[in-house]
Amino acid sequence: MRPVRPVRVAGAEVDVVVPAGSGPMAGVSMAGFRARAEGRVELQAVPHPALTLLFDFGDVLLVDGAGGERKSGSVVVGLASGSVRGSGREVDLLQVRLSPVVAHTTLGAAFELGATVLGLEDLWGRRDTERIEGQLRAAGSWNDRFGVVAAALAGRRAAGRAVDPEVAFVWGQMVTRRGRVRVERLADEVGWSRTRLWSRFRSQLGLTPKRAAMLIRFDHAAHRLAAGHSAARVAAESGFVDQSHLCRDVMALAGMTPATVAVAPWLAVDDVAWPRR
Repeated sequence: MRPVRPVRVAGAEVDVVVPAGSGPMAGVSMAGFRARAEGRVELQAVPHPALTLLFDFGDVLLVDGAGGERKSGSVVVGLASGSVRGSGREVDLLQVRLSPVVAHTTLGAAFELGATVLGLEDLWGRRDTERIEGQLRAAGSWNDRFGVVAAALAGRRAAGRAVDPEVAFVWGQMVTRRGRVRVERLADEVGWSRTRLWSRFRSQLGLTPKRAAMLIRFDHAAHRLAAGHSAARVAAESGFVDQSHLCRDVMALAGMTPATVAVAPWLAVDDVAWPRR
């Protein structure tokens, strides 16, 4: 376990803990958060090219802004989570990020792109969910908690069905190239037709290749904006046609302007919990 690092988020000091080393498996990253605020801390999620698995041991409440549903406990948040809001006074939260390739195997279902929030038991069943929640509550340290989740994911990966190698390759290329890709060219690289790639990619990862590239490109741009770069520069250097194109994509995915994304509180946590290499 790496040393605890405090981060100021929305007026509260949040202690962030991450596992030592590279993590339990490729495509999985974990972080623990603890905080106690005088009032409820309100946060809006920022879309990220990973599904988010949350184990909450405090009083965090998630609200799906699109449907108005309220969730707490162990939940899974879909890829484009821009309309999902969270609030809490007693924060004791284990957050796991799963690439869509890993999520397909370990969660047992593909998520549609959108602000989808489901209870973990909807995917894993009540029995398995209650078992892992019990193990996590009994864990004596963050390291123990990380180990419980790593073991659960490894077991489900061994029993699950992996995505097609071609789909995994295309996703990996999209991430490596930060979303600046042409789907037709990637289809040629794997020897598939565009139609076949589109169909298999969507059925296994829950979104189309075009939307996947858009989300990955947005994520890179959001972190550039949070680092203080101007919207014009980010647009020019991140694969957007122009600044208007950047603004449209940011609004479509996050429901915010680039200026609002640049100061989104939760992005302040990323460089601590998930340092970008």
